[in-house]
Amino acid sequence: MSAQSDGPYGPLIPMPELTPEALRRAVAHIAPSRLPALTQHLFEATTNAQQTRSLAPLRAFVHSWAVFVAIERHPARAERLRELERIVDTGEADPSDAIVEIRAIWEAAEAEAGL
Repeated sequence: MSAQSDGPYGPLIPMPELTPEALRRAVAHIAPSRLPALTQHLFEATTNAQQTRSLAPLRAFVHSWAVFVAIERHPARAERLRELERIVDTGEADPSDAIVEIRAIWEAAEAEAGL
Protein backbone atom coordinates (compact mmCIF):
# COMPACT_ATOMS: atom_id res chain seq x y z
CA MET A 1 0.00 0.00 0.00
CA SER A 2 1.29 3.43 -0.88
CA ALA A 3 1.46 5.96 1.93
CA GLN A 4 -0.70 9.05 1.77
CA SER A 5 -1.54 11.55 4.46
CA ASP A 6 -4.45 14.00 4.47
CA GLY A 7 -3.80 15.30 7.96
CA PRO A 8 -5.70 14.17 11.06
CA TYR A 9 -8.83 13.43 9.03
CA GLY A 10 -7.07 11.51 6.29
CA PRO A 11 -7.93 8.15 4.81
CA LEU A 12 -8.51 5.11 7.00
CA ILE A 13 -5.83 3.18 5.10
CA PRO A 14 -3.24 3.96 2.43
CA MET A 15 -4.26 3.27 -1.15
CA PRO A 16 -3.29 -0.37 -1.81
CA GLU A 17 -1.47 -1.73 -4.81
CA LEU A 18 -3.78 -2.64 -7.66
CA THR A 19 -3.64 -6.39 -7.22
CA PRO A 20 -6.53 -8.67 -6.28
CA GLU A 21 -4.88 -9.67 -2.99
CA ALA A 22 -4.03 -6.11 -1.93
CA LEU A 23 -7.54 -4.96 -2.80
CA ARG A 24 -9.02 -7.90 -0.86
CA ARG A 25 -6.98 -6.95 2.21
CA ALA A 26 -8.11 -3.34 1.92
CA VAL A 27 -11.77 -4.31 1.58
CA ALA A 28 -11.42 -6.67 4.55
CA HIS A 29 -10.22 -3.71 6.60
CA ILE A 30 -12.60 -0.94 5.49
CA ALA A 31 -15.73 -2.81 4.39
CA PRO A 32 -15.63 -6.47 5.50
CA SER A 33 -19.30 -6.96 4.62
CA ARG A 34 -18.31 -6.50 0.94
CA LEU A 35 -15.80 -9.39 0.92
CA PRO A 36 -18.32 -11.92 -0.44
CA ALA A 37 -19.10 -9.58 -3.35
CA LEU A 38 -15.40 -9.07 -4.06
CA THR A 39 -14.75 -12.82 -3.94
CA GLN A 40 -17.66 -13.53 -6.29
CA HIS A 41 -16.57 -10.80 -8.69
CA LEU A 42 -13.00 -12.13 -8.72
CA PHE A 43 -14.22 -15.68 -9.38
CA GLU A 44 -16.40 -14.46 -12.26
CA ALA A 45 -13.62 -12.27 -13.68
CA THR A 46 -11.14 -15.15 -13.56
CA THR A 47 -13.60 -17.52 -15.21
CA ASN A 48 -14.45 -14.99 -17.92
CA ALA A 49 -10.78 -14.24 -18.52
CA GLN A 50 -10.07 -17.93 -19.03
CA GLN A 51 -13.08 -18.44 -21.30
CA THR A 52 -12.42 -15.38 -23.44
CA ARG A 53 -8.63 -15.62 -23.26
CA SER A 54 -8.59 -11.95 -22.38
CA LEU A 55 -7.35 -9.97 -19.40
CA ALA A 56 -10.20 -7.47 -19.80
CA PRO A 57 -12.42 -9.09 -17.11
CA LEU A 58 -9.54 -8.97 -14.61
CA ARG A 59 -8.77 -5.37 -15.51
CA ALA A 60 -12.44 -4.49 -14.95
CA PHE A 61 -12.32 -6.25 -11.56
CA VAL A 62 -9.25 -4.29 -10.47
CA HIS A 63 -10.70 -1.01 -11.73
CA SER A 64 -14.02 -1.53 -9.97
CA TRP A 65 -12.55 -2.52 -6.60
CA ALA A 66 -9.75 0.07 -6.73
CA VAL A 67 -12.37 2.82 -7.14
CA PHE A 68 -14.45 1.27 -4.35
CA VAL A 69 -11.45 1.27 -2.00
CA ALA A 70 -10.40 4.79 -3.00
CA ILE A 71 -13.88 6.04 -2.10
CA GLU A 72 -14.51 3.96 1.01
CA ARG A 73 -11.17 4.67 2.64
CA HIS A 74 -12.45 8.23 3.10
CA PRO A 75 -15.59 7.85 5.27
CA ALA A 76 -16.93 11.35 4.60
CA ARG A 77 -16.56 10.91 0.84
CA ALA A 78 -18.21 7.48 0.99
CA GLU A 79 -21.13 8.86 2.99
CA ARG A 80 -21.54 11.78 0.59
CA LEU A 81 -21.60 9.37 -2.35
CA ARG A 82 -24.33 7.30 -0.66
CA GLU A 83 -26.31 10.48 0.01
CA LEU A 84 -26.01 11.54 -3.64
CA GLU A 85 -27.02 8.07 -4.83
CA ARG A 86 -30.14 8.29 -2.62
CA ILE A 87 -31.03 11.61 -4.24
CA VAL A 88 -30.75 10.05 -7.69
CA ASP A 89 -32.56 6.83 -6.69
CA THR A 90 -35.54 8.49 -5.01
CA GLY A 91 -36.26 10.85 -7.89
CA GLU A 92 -37.71 13.38 -5.45
CA ALA A 93 -35.55 16.20 -6.77
CA ASP A 94 -33.74 17.08 -9.97
CA PRO A 95 -30.75 14.70 -9.93
CA SER A 96 -28.56 16.77 -12.27
CA ASP A 97 -26.33 18.31 -9.58
CA ALA A 98 -26.07 14.98 -7.75
CA ILE A 99 -25.02 13.21 -10.94
CA VAL A 100 -22.32 15.81 -11.58
CA GLU A 101 -21.00 15.41 -8.03
CA ILE A 102 -21.09 11.60 -8.27
CA ARG A 103 -19.04 11.79 -11.46
CA ALA A 104 -16.54 14.10 -9.72
CA ILE A 105 -16.19 11.67 -6.79
CA TRP A 106 -15.60 8.77 -9.18
CA GLU A 107 -13.06 10.72 -11.23
CA ALA A 108 -11.19 11.74 -8.07
CA ALA A 109 -11.18 8.12 -6.87
CA GLU A 110 -9.88 6.89 -10.23
CA ALA A 111 -7.10 9.46 -10.15
CA GLU A 112 -6.24 8.56 -6.56
CA ALA A 113 -6.03 4.90 -7.54
CA GLY A 114 -3.84 5.73 -10.53
CA LEU A 115 -6.37 4.57 -13.10
